[in-house]
This record gives sequence, C-alpha cells and structure tokens, in this order.
Amino acid sequence: MTEKLSTQEELELLVQKIRRCTVCAAHLPLGPRPVVHLHSEARILIVGQAPGRRVHETGISWDDPSGDRLRDWMGIDRDVFYNVRKIAIMSAGFCYPGRHPRGGDLPPRPECMPLWHPQVLPLLPKIELTILAGTYAQKGYLKSRRKSSLTDTVKHWKSYIPRFLPLPHPSARNIAWFQSNPWFEEEVVPYLRDRVHTILSL
Repeated sequence: MTEKLSTQEELELLVQKIRRCTVCAAHLPLGPRPVVHLHSEARILIVGQAPGRRVHETGISWDDPSGDRLRDWMGIDRDVFYNVRKIAIMSAGFCYPGRHPRGGDLPPRPECMPLWHPQVLPLLPKIELTILAGTYAQKGYLKSRRKSSLTDTVKHWKSYIPRFLPLPHPSARNIAWFQSNPWFEEEVVPYLRDRVHTILSL
C-alpha cells in the first residue's frame, strides 16, 4: 500500500511541475523561468504581478527596489521575508513577460493564474493573510468584490480583511500615486505591519 504524501511533499512535487512549465514559452522573450517561493507551513501569502527582468535573472521574487518598499511596508527584513516557512510568494504570472514598447513590463500571462493557483492554494492550509499587490492579483482573488479602480479597492481595504489585504504595487512607477494618496501610509501600512508581526509573532 502506497504511503500517503504529506502536504509539504505534495507541494514540493507541484513546485517541480511548475518549474518545468512551458505553457507560455512562445510568448516569453527570455523563455520560461517560473519563480515561486512556497512552503505548506507559511502563514502569509504575497501575490504580486509578475517577475521583472532582475527577478528572472536571480530567481528570487521581489529582489528589487519594489521588494525593498514592500518589506518596509510590512516592517520586516529580508531574512523574514524569504523564510518560506513564514511567507509564501507567487505572482499572477510566474514568468517574466517582457517589456512593453511604451515602457514598463508587459502584463502577466493570462494562462498562469487559472492554471496553477487553484492547485497551489489547497497546499497552503495555514495562510492567515493574503497580500494582493497590484491590480492583477486583486482581479484574480477578489473577482466581483473588487471595486472599479485600484484606488477604490485599496480604499475599501477593511471590507476584505482579515483574509485579504489589497495594496498598490510598490513599484517606483507608482510614486505619484503614493504622494496623491497619503491615507495609504497613514492607515493601511500601520495595519499591515501590525498584522504581519502578530501572525509571525515577531
């Protein structure tokens, strides 16, 4: 009789499948390199947009100035952020989608989230908070509960807690948004830091 796999063993097998994925290969200018950081013991899940060029090269999610800003919002250092037993990380698209002709990166490939996220989530049974960084993550997880704009969605953050917390993407391209919406750092960031520290018992 075959011994039943543990949740972590199932997740490790799934991650191996994810890393071999070539579904979008024809659309990826640098080829597929799915980037995820997952462990069944994780208590917080971060869902972003898609890896940038630097993350594609390093294989480390949020290994860029956007990640520095996100870690600052969360009030944690890199050691805590990259401890997969505490924090799981995946994006709406797992691979770098390439550059948009008008600047910035292309949107995440649409095939990725519906293919992989429903397989991953049941293997993350201890998640208490899912951070939704940016529009694509919010579309995928909040669905009809999402407001008509990212600003309105984030403004109504209290209606999504304790399970979800929608955030603007922490990219430097959103500096004008941060400056125009000071309530975000006054209200949402302190809640995020407190919740992260409580869940992780820091």
